[in-house]
Amino acid sequence: MTRRLNKEAIPVKSANTTGTKLLEMRKQHLSPVTVTAVFDSYWNFACERQNVFFRRLDGQPGPWSTDPIIAQHKFTNAYRASDRVSQFLIRDVIYRDDLPSSAEEVLFRTLLFKLFNKIETWKLLEHSLGEVTYKAYSFDLYDRVLSQAMRSGGRIYSAAYIMPPGGGAFGHTAKHQNHLRLLERMMADGLARKLAKTQKMQTAFELLKSYPTIGDFLAYQFVTDINYSEVTDFSEMDFVVPGPGARDGLRKCFSNGAGLNEAELIRLMVDNQEQEFSRLGIEFHSLWGRRLQLIDCQNLFCEVDKYARVAHPDIAGISGRSRIKQKFAPTGPLLSPWYPPKWGINQKVEASLNRLQSGNSDAKKDNKSRFRMHSSLTTES
Repeated sequence: MTRRLNKEAIPVKSANTTGTKLLEMRKQHLSPVTVTAVFDSYWNFACERQNVFFRRLDGQPGPWSTDPIIAQHKFTNAYRASDRVSQFLIRDVIYRDDLPSSAEEVLFRTLLFKLFNKIETWKLLEHSLGEVTYKAYSFDLYDRVLSQAMRSGGRIYSAAYIMPPGGGAFGHTAKHQNHLRLLERMMADGLARKLAKTQKMQTAFELLKSYPTIGDFLAYQFVTDINYSEVTDFSEMDFVVPGPGARDGLRKCFSNGAGLNEAELIRLMVDNQEQEFSRLGIEFHSLWGRRLQLIDCQNLFCEVDKYARVAHPDIAGISGRSRIKQKFAPTGPLLSPWYPPKWGINQKVEASLNRLQSGNSDAKKDNKSRFRMHSSLTTES
């Protein structure tokens, strides 16, 4: 089943501009964009995954979805910044009142955390070394702690994505040693100062990509994480780079992109999210008034690729993968979320959660009505 989208009727913006410059449309003889059944699943998935986030915040008992695929398998949040690791990075690594707040120190902490992308590794370093600062950094000390963890059978890297080993660039046999050297080079180059001077996210992306072992995917992930801090201040609508999983999702959603490249198709989704939710008759509860951004829609393509392996096994992607590897296992109740202050939504989050807690004091209120109350607050501007 395919559905045609009239490309000429849809204002498409360049995914790699500031978002204000309209993209010159492709040749007029190109056919309209056509989509598969996965396209509608993309929007339904985004809505339901966001509902799961709010239901868990409400303290409702699981399962948190009637969709068996979402209920049984692990998927990231609709908004990247709501994910557990992103929340830890924002709250416990970047915005720390007890640690230095200079751009250099914040960048050091951010990159150190993201090179391993594992909360337990950060906690190990803090427990073993005390304050994690660039001023007190020592290769030998950090190497000793990480090497001992590995000898004890611990895992110091997240399985979310694979970090290239970097032996060819830095000469060490242990991957973590090469990554510490990479971090040293970035800091010695004055990367924090250079990033602070950049006006465009793409410029910062190219700067990060210029370092050994950092390709397109990692550079885009890193610049997004750095941009949670005050080191840079880019709009998340400035720039997008689709990763391998997102490309799979794009292939499954669009049977004909009508000449638009992958980044432009992601921009198409962002620009038309309200219309698509309305068309499907579903109510999407945004992040306290914050629309899905380019990074979010990029991530959603990666997640819908996995979702479609079960929901639409007849629609092929690029990788040929046919099953979802990870099952969902909750790590405990969700902490109250906290986002980069420059987004201007933390007061809304706090106010809505306070109202929720007040409502929960009445034990006679059922979970459904409490979710409806809280969801209405997410649309406040």
